[in-house]
Amino acid sequence: MASGGSAIRGSRVGAGPMGEQDHGFHADRIAVQYWDALGNETVRYFAAGLPEEEIPEIIDCPTSGLPAGRDQANPPQLAKNEPYKTHLAYVKERRTPEEAEQLLEEALQQLRIRRGTAVAS
Repeated sequence: MASGGSAIRGSRVGAGPMGEQDHGFHADRIAVQYWDALGNETVRYFAAGLPEEEIPEIIDCPTSGLPAGRDQANPPQLAKNEPYKTHLAYVKERRTPEEAEQLLEEALQQLRIRRGTAVAS
């Protein structure tokens, strides 16, 4: 079988001449540099007409995961994370042991009433 190929094999439909620069409108943009505590630089691009207060001061660095700021001399430091607290730890912060004992006794009394095993006091 002869290989008489198609002229458009490997081309996308509607493709123009190579190097065509007319593929749409490119909006003006500005480059903003961010640095993390390890010195990694990240560049983010924003629309040129964007107000300064809408450009974030701190981003997460994709290289290190650390926070990155716009001031190279003073990059933001990693905030100290609080250890994970369980629901019980939060409850213990709100209740004294005496209050907890009273609530437990009330809940047990209601359960006994529902089950029909409550003792008259």
